[in-house]
This record gives sequence, C-alpha cells and structure tokens, in this order.
Amino acid sequence: MSRARLTDEDARFIEKYRPDAYPRPAVTVDIAVFTVIDARLVTLLIKRNEAPFRNQWALPGGFVRVGTSRKDQGESVDDAAARELREETGLPLDPTYLEQVAAFGKPMRDPRMRVISVAYFALIRPALGSLIHAGTDASHAQWVHVSDLKKRALAFDHESILSACLTRLRERVDNSNAAFALVGETFTIPELRAVHEVVHSQALDAGNFRRRFMRWREDGIIEEAPGKRITASKPATVYRFSQSR
Repeated sequence: MSRARLTDEDARFIEKYRPDAYPRPAVTVDIAVFTVIDARLVTLLIKRNEAPFRNQWALPGGFVRVGTSRKDQGESVDDAAARELREETGLPLDPTYLEQVAAFGKPMRDPRMRVISVAYFALIRPALGSLIHAGTDASHAQWVHVSDLKKRALAFDHESILSACLTRLRERVDNSNAAFALVGETFTIPELRAVHEVVHSQALDAGNFRRRFMRWREDGIIEEAPGKRITASKPATVYRFSQSR
C-alpha cells in the first residue's frame, strides 16, 4: 500500500505548526525477555540503579530517543526496544525474536510525568542466557523463574506488562514459529513438546501434540531436517522450522 503524499497546503500548514503548543507525553519501551534454563521458563529482571524505584526490580527498558526537529524525529519504537535490550543485558546481538505486544498509557503509571510505554516480548536462545549482565542504568540483571514472579514486587506497572507479554508468548508458540528461539536448530517431536510444556507450565498429551505438530508440518511451519537423533530406543527423525517462514 502506497503512502499518501503531502500537498502544498499540507506543507504550508506544517511550516507554521507549533508542536510545543500541546502537552506531549514521553514514550518508553519495556521488554519482557524469556528463555529456557534447566527446563524452566525464565524471564529477565533488572535492579534499577536510579530513582524512581531505585534498587527495585523491573523489566529492561527505557525512553525512546526523540529528535529535535521535524526532519530528525529520532528512532522508531522497534529500534528503541532492540537498543535498550542490548544496553541493559550486555548482549552484543539482537534477540532471536522480538515482538510488540501492547501500549500501556494509564495516567500515573510513572510518577515522574505522563509516560506511555510500548511493551515487547523477546526470546533469547538458551545458550545465550549465561552471557546476560547488567548494563547502563541497572545494577543487577537476574533470570527469574516465571513461577516465582508472584514473590516479586516490580516497579511501575511492570507486573501487568509482564502478564500481557506472557499471554502473547503462549499464543505465539501455539500458532507460529516463535518457538524456534527456544530450541536447537534441529529438534525431535518430544524436544519441541518439552518447550511447549515449559512455556505453558503444564504437561501435554503426547498424541495430541504429535497431531498438532503434523498440522504445523502440513502448513509449512516445520520441515524435516537432514540427519537423525540417537535415542535410547531407535534413531529419531529431526525437524527444523521452515527457513521460508
């Protein structure tokens, strides 16, 4: 779909427009980062090094950088999320999976001023989990089991953000290829079922999961990969998420 072009009238209007004549909220991004460690779903929390909520736990995130002119309007919210994740986790690479979830704009959600936050969830491959370390305005970074989150009081409205992101994660692993970020490049059916069980925090019937798996294969989400996996009984077929998806 093409973008509508500005008319000469629009150009004259913009030239006279005064954005400072209107109150403007600040915009932040907050990211719920998930991975699997020791067969448990974990999320990343950082201990804030600055007020408000100094020394309290929160999700990684920060302010979207805004430019000073109409031609330089700063960064996109997607770029801000990827940047904040790199800065607050110490990872030199972008996450394996990053998706925008929702906007949170309730008045007084931030005691400093009116702030609207765009929430994301990110998936990090388990092999990268040990490389996480705190950066910039965080004093500590820690993986916390999702099942233990009720014991943690989080800054701002991050409990609500985390809950929304966890719900979206569970939807995505069921209807897309998002789970590719939580398994190896190739996997067996039981290995992928184990990831789904971890994400959903419940055991899944092996037969029902195999039928779902075969539907994903028919839909082109999953394809058979070269090689076999040695198991206690017999070599098992290995699969991978389709490169085209």
